[in-house]
Amino acid sequence: MRVCATAGVVAWHRTLRKALHSFSTSPSCAFLGPNLPDVWVPRENTSPHTHFPESFQWANGHNAAILEGRPIAKDIKFKVANEISRMKSAIGKFPRLAVVLVGDRRDSHTFINIKLKACDQVGIETVVAQLPEKCTENELLDVVSSLNDDPDVHGILVQLPLPQHLDEEKIFNVVSPEKDVDGFHPLNVGNLAIRGRKPFFIPCASKGCIELLLRHGMEIKGKRAVIIGRSKIVGLPTSLLLQRHHATVSMLHAYTENPEEITSEADIVVADVGIPNIVRGNWLKQGAVVIDMGTNQVKDPSGQGYCVRGDVCYEEAVKVASAITPVPGGVGPVTISMLLSNTLDSAKRAFGMV
Repeated sequence: MRVCATAGVVAWHRTLRKALHSFSTSPSCAFLGPNLPDVWVPRENTSPHTHFPESFQWANGHNAAILEGRPIAKDIKFKVANEISRMKSAIGKFPRLAVVLVGDRRDSHTFINIKLKACDQVGIETVVAQLPEKCTENELLDVVSSLNDDPDVHGILVQLPLPQHLDEEKIFNVVSPEKDVDGFHPLNVGNLAIRGRKPFFIPCASKGCIELLLRHGMEIKGKRAVIIGRSKIVGLPTSLLLQRHHATVSMLHAYTENPEEITSEADIVVADVGIPNIVRGNWLKQGAVVIDMGTNQVKDPSGQGYCVRGDVCYEEAVKVASAITPVPGGVGPVTISMLLSNTLDSAKRAFGMV
């Protein structure tokens, strides 16, 4: 991939770093509270209970409706592919997504391959810019800046997590908001937070969460929603999006006292902590709708390798909730389809088709 860095771009990066450093050391930051690590502590027993108390369960052996994501993702991909086909026929152009990968993490390669395959299926061209694990921050910023300036690139995705010596926030700040198909740029997040404003993009996982609820006919307006986990990738934007839909939202984090009690009052529970089975059946009120956005690799009980589990103890929750997403097969496929949709929307803006 061609990467060009001009003296002006490098100077701008230095100015940005100075500004960020000045802000971080300002006395006014005391009003923003301490920047503490949001680390959840796993419970001692994360395996499903064999004898789950009947007082929490539906009578007559009722189980929750399963909110499958794959059919929704398939429908979205079909519509995206059709739009791209019409775009090519009408103007001879198509969307292009640039993926920036730093290092050789196996899980990052796996996620990128899934995204690249999905792009190929709908007609989105992709380009991968791979940098070594020990690349400097300036080298990464220069690559992102070159993609910002490339008119043939309509979406930029920086695969997370980045190596520890690289500042994710600085990278998010440099990605053009109009190409930020992940929706993580401060401008996009800020516009999502303010009613009446429209971000260029909504983060894919949060968009997928709302799409699942709406497609399955779940009422959001006026409902109590609890978000377990406040990551900037999932928890925060999902809380903002639920508020846009007029839910009353509480966000739980590692310092929340009595999370079980707060969660047990929720009509909608969204979990994204990164700890398998941390949300038990007795956390939920009967009839709650559960969106499990956790993806955790755990040892398969059969002893044959690993399997994927969510943050919610499915075997217990399915006996209490009115509806629940499976893991895998719930939010994940819809999240990928939202990346395709965002990239298409970006290309349509670039081509003057919206």
